[in-house]
Amino acid sequence: MPEVRIIAKNFMDMVASMPAMKLDKLFENGFICEAILRSLPPLAKKYVLQLLHIDVPVAAKLLEEWVLPDGISKHRVAIDRLVQLRVFVEAVDRKNEKTYKVNPTFQRSLQKLLVHGGTLPRESMPSNITVRLPNLEDLEAYALEQWECFLLQLISSSHVEKPLNISSSLMKVFQRRLLSQRDKEAPKLTESGFQFLLMDTNAQLWYIIREYISNSEERGVDAADLISFMLELSFHVIGEAYNINTLTDFQRNIIKDLADLGLVKLQQGFVVVETNFRVYAYSSSKLHCEILRLFSRIEYTLPNLIVGAITKESLYNAFENGITADQIISFLQQNAHARVAERIPSVPENVTDQIRLWESDLNRVEMTEAYYYDEFPSREVFEAACDCAREWNGLLWEDSKKMHMVVKTEVHTYVRDYLRRQK
Repeated sequence: MPEVRIIAKNFMDMVASMPAMKLDKLFENGFICEAILRSLPPLAKKYVLQLLHIDVPVAAKLLEEWVLPDGISKHRVAIDRLVQLRVFVEAVDRKNEKTYKVNPTFQRSLQKLLVHGGTLPRESMPSNITVRLPNLEDLEAYALEQWECFLLQLISSSHVEKPLNISSSLMKVFQRRLLSQRDKEAPKLTESGFQFLLMDTNAQLWYIIREYISNSEERGVDAADLISFMLELSFHVIGEAYNINTLTDFQRNIIKDLADLGLVKLQQGFVVVETNFRVYAYSSSKLHCEILRLFSRIEYTLPNLIVGAITKESLYNAFENGITADQIISFLQQNAHARVAERIPSVPENVTDQIRLWESDLNRVEMTEAYYYDEFPSREVFEAACDCAREWNGLLWEDSKKMHMVVKTEVHTYVRDYLRRQK
């Protein structure tokens, strides 16, 4: 068996190999700094936190005094890692002695995150918008199936029942060393490609991610932006749904590539909304039908198609049940069928605008039970009654010329008793 020559580095090794300017750009993001802090050896984390609020260089000899003699090897590993990642900046003082200082950009970002806190890059979607989320077992099964399909397609596309539509970005990764192609022949595995198949899954995955990042510049993608987004994804919760509409085009392309590798599962949309307010849901799920029935009029159902319409009456029923226009629009956008999900917007603007207008119609008038007073014997009595209603915060309306007023039901008894005492 030939020796496997491809070495798969871990993610932070790739971060450490970046130029200083790129690293400093990454350090401007507090969450990136937190991710790097989490990856450090325990002793390195301790050093960072101890020096985080110290703005002057610290002598290397002083740091060595912080550990016992039997811990000096761990100390050197920690310092080496901090210097590799440029978390510590190494310098020499006037006495020609080595010193260390926390990278100023890293220091500012982490200080801000720890002192003021931070908001997660993206909030997960509420359960009333998503339909059915896969559990952890479903996600694991999906990842394994997708990865197996991916590897089989590398060997030969004839082995795959449903071939993946591998993006040009990923194809460049494979064509670099794993695949070769002559003239019009189908791509074939190279010697390195066969070695790749002998690796364990983690090594294979890290190799692909490493190559995907290292050739990003050739695709016109900034490696710092790519690494930043991948580290950002590490803060998302496994199994939660996130709105893909919040991503930039660059980030969406990355998500699609990660989905091909089985690292991300894209929600399968099923709803098509037309400009005439017709709704077509390509689903056989009773749950989908009942959810659509909450805000639309279901006209008929076929074995794999639900047809309905968004009407003023159906929306009023939804609003009365506490469902908001924004929730309905978000549901339609998040569950848009693949054919329309690529459009911007995925739901026609005339439909979303009308949904919001019908909601605002209900908010124009607020019904409040009240009592109407007129025929006061004098202006003095009228003004005194108005003052009494105001004291109880119950005066809704007054007409000083005609001496008419309207008060809330709950203060009616107080105003009535006051007027009786005046008689």
